[in-house]
Amino acid sequence: MSTTNPIRRVTIIGTGVIGASWAALFLSKGLEVVATDVAPNAEAALKRFIESAWPALERLGVSPAASQAKLSFTADLATAVEGADLVQENGPERIEFKQKLYGQLDELLPADVIIASSSSGLTMSQIQLGCRSHPERCVIGHPFNPPHLMPLVEIVGGANTSEDTIERAAEFYTRMGKRTVRLHKEVPGHVANRLQSAISREVYYLITEGVVSAADADTALSWGPGLRWGVMGNMLLNHLGGGQGGIEHFLQQFTGPLTAWWKTLGQPVLTPEVQKKLIESVRAEVGSRSIDELAAERDEMLLGLIELRTKIEEASRLSGKAARAG
Repeated sequence: MSTTNPIRRVTIIGTGVIGASWAALFLSKGLEVVATDVAPNAEAALKRFIESAWPALERLGVSPAASQAKLSFTADLATAVEGADLVQENGPERIEFKQKLYGQLDELLPADVIIASSSSGLTMSQIQLGCRSHPERCVIGHPFNPPHLMPLVEIVGGANTSEDTIERAAEFYTRMGKRTVRLHKEVPGHVANRLQSAISREVYYLITEGVVSAADADTALSWGPGLRWGVMGNMLLNHLGGGQGGIEHFLQQFTGPLTAWWKTLGQPVLTPEVQKKLIESVRAEVGSRSIDELAAERDEMLLGLIELRTKIEEASRLSGKAARAG
């Protein structure tokens, strides 16, 4: 595969929550986007989403070439992928569906066109079995929701994915302003969702055991470790937690307590009764606030945090550049 051809035209397959968000992001970066979905009223819903997302994208900074007019829509798959440089697939999380779809894409697309899946649970080794001629161009490009705001993309190759494809995908997502992580092994749920799952398991346990309410669990998380995680990841924070001794001192000091706590972590079973407790506690926390109101609050804080991190990281980069020049 050639690494010299720039990606200017992207096909979005599936325009639900994730696909629509991807479409908005790619348009904001000046790309041509062709979207396809067989759902009734999919085109109208997609355009509404993009229009509503555009102010946030403008706030983060759009390309001079950005235009919502660069979006086109068709229900026909063959028409949608014609001339595509990359396909971002967002279909249902059913392996039979994806394998059949990838077989169709394999026949329709030139060999150098990347097929990237947003799948959060299926492995590319299984998905690409449907792509018989050129499985090497298939890769997981898993975003964090909503993709037009959240910078993370997890890149995972399957057993037959080429290194060239992984490198090209990483270059593309980075050019889209994403922060990529490369997984060197396939694991169910990739990385970010596994980390989320570990937290969720203990949160559910603490609520259903009556230790805290949903509101207090959320306060403890978002105003405690979660606030720090929005600035640095777990390992760097551990390094800081060790003081001048760094990670070495942290492990010496906290290995005992940490491993003792691990033995008491919960293993909740989400029975109907347990789910009822969780639902009631969450509903009490939500009160009269609507989903749209909560989403708007979340997105406004996300935008503020992204802007702050970008500003500080840019200042740090310029400072380092000046120091090296001096």
